[in-house]
Parts: sequence; structure tokens; C-alpha cells
Amino acid sequence: MGTPVGRIILARRMPCNGGWPCAQWRAITDAMLNMITHGPRTDAPGLLIAHGLYGSARNWGVIAKRLSDTRQVVAVDMRNHGASGWTDTHSYPDMANDLAEVLNPLDGPWDVLGHSMGGKAVMMLAHTRPDLLRRVIVADIAPVTYEHSQIRYVDALKAVDLTGIEKRSDAANRLEGLVDDPALIPFFLQSLDVANSRWRLNLDTLGRSMPDIIGFPQLTSVCDLPALFLTGANSDYVTAEHRPVIKRLFPKARFARIPGAGHWLHAEKPREFEAAVRTWLDQG
Repeated sequence: MGTPVGRIILARRMPCNGGWPCAQWRAITDAMLNMITHGPRTDAPGLLIAHGLYGSARNWGVIAKRLSDTRQVVAVDMRNHGASGWTDTHSYPDMANDLAEVLNPLDGPWDVLGHSMGGKAVMMLAHTRPDLLRRVIVADIAPVTYEHSQIRYVDALKAVDLTGIEKRSDAANRLEGLVDDPALIPFFLQSLDVANSRWRLNLDTLGRSMPDIIGFPQLTSVCDLPALFLTGANSDYVTAEHRPVIKRLFPKARFARIPGAGHWLHAEKPREFEAAVRTWLDQG
């Protein structure tokens, strides 16, 4: 169950617009992101997890729960995803500000982990609000503009007729032939709201903002926080050519690879991923 972050400042009647849960009343908080909290606060710094494009906080449930044995772990739904608010923009400065709003009322500094799109948001946060953070983990992404677009998946999800859907397997059959990688279909289905026959993704904004998502702002600042760039050995998202720009932005960057893993390293090698995260967070 998601727990809204922050002080409740207002409760008012809200229209059901697909971005918020369809309820007559909703409490509005000073942080727009829905979050799932695992474990109580301990003496160890808390860990904030930011998922990638088309993902959600629930995707990280197993890893978050396991890591919460020694520290509190908070996984968020990024804007335009899951139960978080829908907006007309989806830029990394916006996403970094969202994460800062989550962390502001919490006792810090916190550690932060971001995968793919979430990793870029975390890098932006580290440059704009380093005071909120202790250590950084960026999973399989670099602070660069990529040439590959994910717009085909926006188009695929939009093309699915959700009429009469009673269970996720119904939608799975309709996604076949529309998604080029069958392994991604179960991942997308985690964002399907079966009861309301809709996606918990703001596909219009995500599609319109795809240049921002695959890009990254030109930064001139330097972040001195300890930062681990953790990649899948079989992934081409972070290459040797990316290291100079990473080291320029994060002089204390360290690099590690998980053998046998691709871009979805946390799903493909969860135990190895967990071990690498623990080792990094337990340093200092």
C-alpha cells in the first residue's frame, strides 16, 4: 500500500483524471510522489529508490524489502507513473525536484538509488540538492543523450484495446505482436489497472517528453558525493566512452559490473545486485 509523503496541507474534491486514483476525495500533500515505505527508521541512513521508464515502486518491492532489514527503504512512483500525479512535463529537473520534495521532510541525509530514467533523475538531484544525500547509486545509465527512443512502447500501449479486460492475461494476449520483446510484456502489465481498464502511465506526456527522457541536461557543476555506477556486464547503456563525462560530473565515481546481467540488472541478477548495493551503502 502506498503511503503519501509529506505534511497533508489540503483535502479537496478532485476530478478522476486517470493520473490520480479514481476517488471522490483525495488528500493533497506537499510531495506529489506516491511512495511505498519498507521497514522502520534505524541508525543507518535511509535509502530512496527511483524506478525507470514505465516502471513503478512496486517493481522494486522484493529488493526494497530485503534491504530494509538494516535501514528504512522508500520506493517512489515517479511522476506520470503508478499512483503519482500526472503532469504535462517530464524533465529531469522536474523529477529531481519531486525527489527533493520527498526527502525534505525526512531526517537525512539519505542514500539514493536510481535505475535508468530514475538514475538520471538521481544524478540531477545529486547536482541540485547534494545536501539531502549521502551516497549515490546509478544503475545502468550514463548522464548522456541516447539515440534509441522508447516511443515505440508508448505507441504499443496506446494501441491495445482494453475493452472487456478482466485479468492481465487478457491484455497480454493483445500486447503480443505489438511489443518487440516478449519479456517486456509482464513488466508493462504491472502498470495495468484492470478494474478501470487503463494504464497507470501518462502515455501522452511520456510520448511527448521522450526527447527529454532519452536526453540529459548539460551540467557544468561538479558533485563530490560518493557515487557508484553499477552496470550489467551484458548491457551497452554505459560504455568506456561514457566514463570521462561521468568522472567530470562525479569525480568520486566508482564503477562495478554484474556478470551475466543486462540493462534490467536488478531483475536479472537480484541477489548479486542486492549484494553490490549493500557493500556500497555499508562503506562509511
